[in-house]
Amino acid sequence: MTYLGELISIGVAFSWTATALLSEYGSKRLGNLTLNVLRLSLAMLFSMLLFWAVLGSPLPAGGTPEAYGWMLLSGLVGYVVGDFCLFQCYIIIGSRYGQLFMTLAPLAAALTAWVSLGQQMTAMSIVAMLLTLLGIAISVLGRGEHHRVSLKLPLNGVLFAVGAAVCQGVGLVLSKIGMDHYEAEAIPDWLVPFSANFFRCVAGVAGFTLLLYVREGFSPLREALADRKGMTVATATTIFGPFVGVGFSLMAVQYTSAGIASTLMALTPIIIILPSWWLFRQPITWKAVVGAVISCIGVSLFFMG
Repeated sequence: MTYLGELISIGVAFSWTATALLSEYGSKRLGNLTLNVLRLSLAMLFSMLLFWAVLGSPLPAGGTPEAYGWMLLSGLVGYVVGDFCLFQCYIIIGSRYGQLFMTLAPLAAALTAWVSLGQQMTAMSIVAMLLTLLGIAISVLGRGEHHRVSLKLPLNGVLFAVGAAVCQGVGLVLSKIGMDHYEAEAIPDWLVPFSANFFRCVAGVAGFTLLLYVREGFSPLREALADRKGMTVATATTIFGPFVGVGFSLMAVQYTSAGIASTLMALTPIIIILPSWWLFRQPITWKAVVGAVISCIGVSLFFMG
């Protein structure tokens, strides 16, 4: 089928949009920590069902001790710290602005890979970073008193959003290092990210469970398990996010170039503008639209150089 990879990539962008909107609603209903414990636990369960169907065993295979160590570290950085910050920013500034700031993740990944792996920073990457920052600035900065530039969003929400993007970028590089330690031909190539993500989820569940117990105890979790609507949201968030989103993003690059797939999948900050207005009544301004478009163009340049 012509343009199958491109169509799948656009579908992934819509899937991640649904994840962001559901996560905003779920975080406000169940709480940040409770939702993350449920979401990552369900992701582990779905992954085990996938392994059982493909490998005949509910546990992943093919990894070395080094791979497992790197993936657990990636889970602590990307899930525990990163998703805590992301879901907290959803509560404070909403999923629309949260996804806009997540366009900084490729910047963080590029800088981390430059420092840790020695990957070169091209001129196009630098232009992409500057363009992404410009788009975010247009969306979130306004004119304050006496014509000074001011931030239109709560500072703590912005800091959580930036922290989430940085942790996602760093976690991505840690995941790459971990997957490089997988044994060749031990499992199908397409299953390696799912196996790696399983261990990221293990670290995420352990970290969030500990945080939940220390901060609130387990009563919010018991209440959430009895909340049918809340559990439905948590399940849908899991399906659209770490399960379907990851699976189809891997499938997309099999049918089109990684650059095209990554660019189309980065359209979430634009796609989310209209549904966030419809669901949460977040106002739409020309600055927000222009800023989101510029940031997405900046993200696309990361994969064009």
